[in-house]
Amino acid sequence: MKIAVLGTGCARCNTTEEIVKQAVLDAGVEAEVVKVKDIREIAKYGVMVTPAVVIDGELKSVGKIPDLDEVLEWLK
Repeated sequence: MKIAVLGTGCARCNTTEEIVKQAVLDAGVEAEVVKVKDIREIAKYGVMVTPAVVIDGELKSVGKIPDLDEVLEWLK
């Protein structure tokens, strides 16, 4: 599983990255979590507002910090 956290490095983006990493640990799944900071790469996903979360190419969240339970549900 590949999870991309899209964001330029703002506090909200960093918080989202930490929540995603915690969810991966809690769920016990194997996943590569990458941070995408490049605006051009973020735009390729059609995202105009960060933070955003993409799991295996599927956009899951845009413009908000997801809560831990929400991310755990995505990982099922």
